Amino acid sequence: MNWTWFHKLSSPPHFHRFARRWTPWMECAAAALVVYGLIGGLILAPPDYQQGEVYRIIYVHVPAAWLSLALYSGMAVAGLIVLIWRVKLAECALISIAPVGASFTALALATGMLWGKPTWGAYWVWDARLTSELVLLFLYLGVIALHGAMSEPRAAARAAALLAVVGWVNVPIVRYSVDWWNSLHQTSSITLLGKPTLDASMLWPLFGMALGLTLFSAANVMRRMQAENVRRNARQRWVREQLEAPHV
Repeated sequence: MNWTWFHKLSSPPHFHRFARRWTPWMECAAAALVVYGLIGGLILAPPDYQQGEVYRIIYVHVPAAWLSLALYSGMAVAGLIVLIWRVKLAECALISIAPVGASFTALALATGMLWGKPTWGAYWVWDARLTSELVLLFLYLGVIALHGAMSEPRAAARAAALLAVVGWVNVPIVRYSVDWWNSLHQTSSITLLGKPTLDASMLWPLFGMALGLTLFSAANVMRRMQAENVRRNARQRWVREQLEAPHV
């Protein structure tokens, strides 16, 4: 397998050019998909036969919950690369993903609580899914705090990477908690191999929101990585050349 593309993309100047070119396109696509998802989910989709209008919170809750797990997995992969190969750009990715992932995890918890009140009769219960998702938020915040507590950037990145990798064990717990333990939280309406239980009029806007927020989070991470990359390489000649170059 030819890994030239990986080594090229891990080059700070090449990544900066790549992100500068593609991030605006990702943001435009994300905006279009989110608008489609919101209109389709909040206006055009019919009410649920059991939950009525309340179910519409899934168009924010489900993508946020999915991204809380996906972003942590990405952070853990970046952490592995930091610990094994010590790639500087992976250090930028690690600390750039953490605040974005924490934001989506907090959003998943908040929307889950709002959904839980009319469904369960309480904003919060110490349910397996909710508790493990809360632990996920603490892990994100721990990575951010640990990185910020150390003055030497590379040592801070390695310490944060270790926590990110070890903490990944919580990701499958969050994902499969409703299957492993008795839980008030409903099982997944969409699975990788099973047939979705949602009608197509509800399902496609949900896919649009999920893809749109995924592109938004990816663009957000890339912009944060650009800023961190420039900060770390501020004295390099390529930084000055890239900052002075016109946008293409």
